[in-house]
Amino acid sequence: MCGAVSFTATEVPGTFGACHCEMCRRWTGSALLGVTVPKDKVTWTGTENIAEFQSTSWAKRAWCRVCGSNLYFQFTMDGAWSDEVELPLGLFDDPNGFRMTNEIYIDHKPDSFSYTPTDRQVLTRQQVVEKAPHVEGD
Repeated sequence: MCGAVSFTATEVPGTFGACHCEMCRRWTGSALLGVTVPKDKVTWTGTENIAEFQSTSWAKRAWCRVCGSNLYFQFTMDGAWSDEVELPLGLFDDPNGFRMTNEIYIDHKPDSFSYTPTDRQVLTRQQVVEKAPHVEGD
């Protein structure tokens, strides 16, 4: 928001997903609408202005120290998704043209959230844990 931190990314898919877990809802004020990018394909500038918080034993979240804008979610333990970073869709200069392809923690989605149904994949909390067992317990 303030420009103190910026990024460039390559290999950006044209898709994004939504996470409805309680922590993502509290972090974003809604669902996390995130674009999954290989973490080695993201280059940051203004890194001195990036603050990180180990929000669980298996993942961290980052934000801008100057304005507080959310920057990324990243798994910190080896396993499913550990080589990727979730970038909030709103950080992209042009978020048009992306397509929602999945929702996770669908069983934690508040009944007040409503996305137009499509053919995207939806996973419950239990299905996420089965895919990435290291998330269990937090």
